[in-house]
Amino acid sequence: QCLLSGSWRSDTGCRMVVSVLSKDGRFSGSYLPGPAAGNSEILTSPLEGSQQDGRLVPHPTFSFIVHWQLRDSDATRTTAFLGQCYTGTNGEETLHALWLLREAADSPAEDWKATR
Repeated sequence: QCLLSGSWRSDTGCRMVVSVLSKDGRFSGSYLPGPAAGNSEILTSPLEGSQQDGRLVPHPTFSFIVHWQLRDSDATRTTAFLGQCYTGTNGEETLHALWLLREAADSPAEDWKATR
């Protein structure tokens, strides 16, 4: 059974800690980018999400949102992650995910460059 509770590390050194996983699949925790992000202004940031019931499917899907906490900055950034949890034959759990980063735009004319 694939459960998101615990600590996860990405290939680029990012770290996600899921500290609360409720019976209905909702979770919360924290996220810290790794050295590959190259941005020392990003602090450990809160995350919230949900996971499909792992008792119903062998490889549940999940989603979560990170609202970035930035050092000495009023800029706002939010990232949405969407993925799936897999359990290998050795019992090791791995996450595969895609993400979208949204930065606040100053005007509708600047909207086109606010999402990566």
